[in-house]
Amino acid sequence: MTRPPASTADQGRPTAAPFAPAPLAAVYEVRTLRTDAEREEAAALVQNRQRWLTLRGLPVPAQADVPALFRDPQTKPAGLFEDGKLLACMIPEHDPGLSWGEGPCLFLGCVHTLPDQPDDITRLIALWASDVAARQGLPVVRAEALARHPLDADPIAALLRRLTDMGWDVRGSGTGREGDRVARLELAAEHRFGLSALIGCRVHSPETATDDRGSA
Repeated sequence: MTRPPASTADQGRPTAAPFAPAPLAAVYEVRTLRTDAEREEAAALVQNRQRWLTLRGLPVPAQADVPALFRDPQTKPAGLFEDGKLLACMIPEHDPGLSWGEGPCLFLGCVHTLPDQPDDITRLIALWASDVAARQGLPVVRAEALARHPLDADPIAALLRRLTDMGWDVRGSGTGREGDRVARLELAAEHRFGLSALIGCRVHSPETATDDRGSA
């Protein structure tokens, strides 16, 4: 059957746009901890993690009051969240003047995850940090892991094997920022297009001591 021609009024009417579903929100989010409540939650996570490590005879920092660092808004701590639940926290900094490594970097200080979390959380942090460093024009990400024993002896050896599987390079050992012996870790910066669909990012741009704070 022949369809009648559209009327003049119909021809002038705008065509309805096809339905487009709203973009899905990222599963995870890394954001600066802005409120007292968020920072207190991070401090509690750190305390729980340190207690978990101590009960298993694993090292914790000897000098720094790490929970206090997360309570301090001047440090601009950040947290990794899933559906509003804090899974990990850290203090990202831009080129903090490490005694090791050449050139500028994004430094991840005081990285703590919830006890008994899978390595996937650490892998997510590595993906996020590598992408953020690349977007800020920094060549590498650096971090330190407590290492009271030789790097080829467990438990540090097992941890380093997992980290190298995630793309980290071990740059030897030495004295860390807080005076503890640490393994020195470096991760190449890399633009990871499409990562925002998995991890949303609302973190202050890490700064050097003389920079003004901005937003990432």
